[in-house]
Amino acid sequence: MHVKRNLLLLLGWSLAAGLFGVLNARGIGLATMPSGTTLTMGLLVFFAILAGYQVGVLTIKGSVHLNRGAPGEVTMLSGVLRLVAGIGVIAVLLSLFGQLQTVGTALGAFSGLLLGWSLQAPVSGMAAWIMISLKRPFRVGDRIQLPSLGLVGDVVALGPMYTELNQVGGAVGSEEAVGRPILIPNAMLFSNVVINYTARQDAAFILDEVVIRITYDTNWDVAEGILLSAAREVTADIIRQTGQEPYVRADMYDYGIYMRLRYTTSATDRPRITYQIIKLIFQGFQDDAQVDFAIPYIYSFRKGVQASARFDEAEHTKSTIDLPLSDIIFDEEGRLFLKANEEKIDELAEGIKVDGLIQPVVVTLTSTGAYRVVAGHMRVAACKRLGWRTVPAIVRESAGDIGLPPASE
Repeated sequence: MHVKRNLLLLLGWSLAAGLFGVLNARGIGLATMPSGTTLTMGLLVFFAILAGYQVGVLTIKGSVHLNRGAPGEVTMLSGVLRLVAGIGVIAVLLSLFGQLQTVGTALGAFSGLLLGWSLQAPVSGMAAWIMISLKRPFRVGDRIQLPSLGLVGDVVALGPMYTELNQVGGAVGSEEAVGRPILIPNAMLFSNVVINYTARQDAAFILDEVVIRITYDTNWDVAEGILLSAAREVTADIIRQTGQEPYVRADMYDYGIYMRLRYTTSATDRPRITYQIIKLIFQGFQDDAQVDFAIPYIYSFRKGVQASARFDEAEHTKSTIDLPLSDIIFDEEGRLFLKANEEKIDELAEGIKVDGLIQPVVVTLTSTGAYRVVAGHMRVAACKRLGWRTVPAIVRESAGDIGLPPASE
């Protein structure tokens, strides 16, 4: 569509230039300008510049297409050509009115002052724009990082004064474009390191990793297989393009093994690929009992009971279950004990609210089907005050079997 428009403009400007060229050749000047040049000659040069600009644009588009360049390169190079054509048009107009030498002399007289004072930053920005447009260390559509500014963004536009970025991250904690435009003065690009994530837009790949913590008793080969299978499934297209297979590296830490799944990913689509890989790994670990995620080891109440010398689990425990508080009762002695310790129950409830119930209560099954508290009267009462519906409990044969008083904290 744009090529057709360029061809139509080229045809129009060329016909206009040809028309005024014929008039000039036949001595038809239309008017004599203050500079002594005929209007016909001035218009001939004017339309010739416009036609030359369209020829340049078409040449740039053809060259970029043949070299399989990015569309953004056309915009950048055309911008430089547009500047040159604009200067040429202004020079023609000034020349027709005999002001070119005057304006040139004035600009020359004050150029040092202007460059040294008010135009230093704009001139530096324009110089950076021309340099970037010609050398193209990055292009429109590339993802770049400016470490000194703490910015990552996709290049949206490159102008004479500013480079516009679509910020990556910032509003979200990932490497995804958030739609927030950022303008970077081109002059700053002279003094800052710029990292281009996508030096080749047709193959913008980087190495990435997902770290999974596994327990020491996990089947290593099975876990590694789940990780590699997930990466191969999600990045199958990238593997075909790059020939780079995912691999695993590992190291130990206090609570297990760090398995580092490393794979080639798309620089601009990294968050989605990471999400899909983690999801597949999680599902794989859930479906296989030979593997497990490692977390810092926390003694649960079950582990506490198993390690406690106070209770002999093998001899006395029938089961450790979550009992409904409505099924737990106190005997007369227990109710008197609680009545005498109201303040302590409130203090205990505050502690349980913060730290949880560290140790389960102990109960026995009565002939009515209810459970009578043997140990942990205050804990049961505190949990009721907190509005708990159930409480972890150890069911014993009888209170006498464990040698505990009928009422205790």
